[in-house]
Amino acid sequence: MKLVNLTPHAVTLHGIDGSVTLPPSGAIARLAVTRVLVTSVVIDGVTLEVNRPTMGAVTGLPDDNYPDVLYVVSALVAEAVRRRDLVSPGELLRDSAGVIIGAKGLCSYKPL
Repeated sequence: MKLVNLTPHAVTLHGIDGSVTLPPSGAIARLAVTRVLVTSVVIDGVTLEVNRPTMGAVTGLPDDNYPDVLYVVSALVAEAVRRRDLVSPGELLRDSAGVIIGAKGLCSYKPL
């Protein structure tokens, strides 16, 4: 099985017997998001906008016709499209300082 990273950054996946780091492939799958201002709130003298996001179209995905390839995308992209070849990083793993060091396996939103 081949994994192709369609995120803009390296992804480290931790498995039962080791880990693998996937460099970005250069292609990026993205979910368009439109935000509409709902209101604003003032916190400690700072005005913050409160927006309502609406999810749009996904761009940057290759054709779904390679049986031995899985594409690593964000959870939002995988959830929106639900193709058998799209997976997202699993449970985030953090070091003692709380910094993300990788993910435990993968998540699938449609049966492989």
